[in-house]
Amino acid sequence: MNTRIRNKLIQLSRTDPMPVSYRRLIVTTDLGLNMDIKHEKQLLGEILDEISETEHEAGRPLLSALVKNGKNGQDDRFYKMCERLGLGEWKELKKDKSFKKDHIDACHEFWSDEKNYKKFF
Repeated sequence: MNTRIRNKLIQLSRTDPMPVSYRRLIVTTDLGLNMDIKHEKQLLGEILDEISETEHEAGRPLLSALVKNGKNGQDDRFYKMCERLGLGEWKELKKDKSFKKDHIDACHEFWSDEKNYKKFF
């Protein structure tokens, strides 16, 4: 798992109420990926999936909910990952406007709790 990205998402969940873009995440974590190259964009998606799958298995909120791809928020990849985790059918999850917000709020709430932060960061 990419701990640099995980740690940045945890920090953002504590300080920034708005989701971070793919590009901003790449710049702030010094990943050096180019989002204009399909393979590199896919690689970031795979990293985010792995982080959220690991967090989910540990009973923690999905950190990749804090990342948006472009102006329109989450792309299909996030919802398809949620389907693999057993959270529902991805197309229905994507239609549910509160689904993403609930996961973002869960991240903020969980990681703003100092006990959780000290225990899992």
